[in-house]
Amino acid sequence: MHSTMVPVDRARFERCIAASKRVRWDIDEDVIRGRRFDREHKYLPDGLSLVDRLTFLSPAEQRYLSQLQGRTYANVFGLVERYISDKVLELSRDHSFSDQTALEAMVRFTDEELKHQELFRRIEAMVAETMPAGYRFVPDPNDVARAVLSKSTWAVLLLTLDIELFSLAHYKESIEPDAALSPLFKDVFLYHWKEESQHAIMDELELRRVDAGITPAQRDAAVDEFIELVAAVDGILQAQSAADAGYFSQTCGRALTAAEDEAVRAGLLDAYRWQYIFSGAQLPQFGKALSSLIDGAQGARIQAALASLGGNAA
Repeated sequence: MHSTMVPVDRARFERCIAASKRVRWDIDEDVIRGRRFDREHKYLPDGLSLVDRLTFLSPAEQRYLSQLQGRTYANVFGLVERYISDKVLELSRDHSFSDQTALEAMVRFTDEELKHQELFRRIEAMVAETMPAGYRFVPDPNDVARAVLSKSTWAVLLLTLDIELFSLAHYKESIEPDAALSPLFKDVFLYHWKEESQHAIMDELELRRVDAGITPAQRDAAVDEFIELVAAVDGILQAQSAADAGYFSQTCGRALTAAEDEAVRAGLLDAYRWQYIFSGAQLPQFGKALSSLIDGAQGARIQAALASLGGNAA
């Protein structure tokens, strides 16, 4: 679907390599540093978790719900990085016998994504030590990766750009400024942010390279595949929010009323749609990149698909 004949922006790949070398970090020495999670701090800020909207929950219950969401948040990033590392490894082969600078940058990208997967597996095990039994992360990372990778490279790269841009925005706008969050949880996403900053640049470089090698008909079909991927993400969020709501109601320390239970379920779905769909869709950088690749009718199809999910102006 894509062409290796499109010129490579070597200077930007060189800058990504330099940044990758400069910020390189180790999971144990730099991130975890012998620390453990505790139940005294929130993990996600209210601007992401939206727990402050659930006013019937006590501060301790809101804190616990933010910790549960933080656990799922880390697991979702581990999930998406399973398919991203495979796709980047595939794309790196386009540069194997051409631009070696681009090849090095893409290999570094793959290596860092594999490290991030290990980090999030470690975080899940560490958080599990502090929370009651019964938590379940619903989607299987390998099954999700196979489903995503069955779509066109254009659609997969657009989804990846969206994910990596919102991960950067979440950290800079919400996680970093909140002094009340777990210091260890903040550090996990500080170090993740340091490497994802280069990945987002390369996502867009590769998306533009791929876009230049496809036909208008292929691009139009890829827009529909991107919409299908967003719908698949929403399906995952519906299942995980339901599982997390059930877990919370069973482990929060009191019996929720039927109305409270329903509000928690709805609140979690709203929060997850905000975190993983709407917060990225509204980013100016994503909108600018997308609008430069598609026409008005294609943009309207994407907007209609997002509107069908209800929207969330957090």
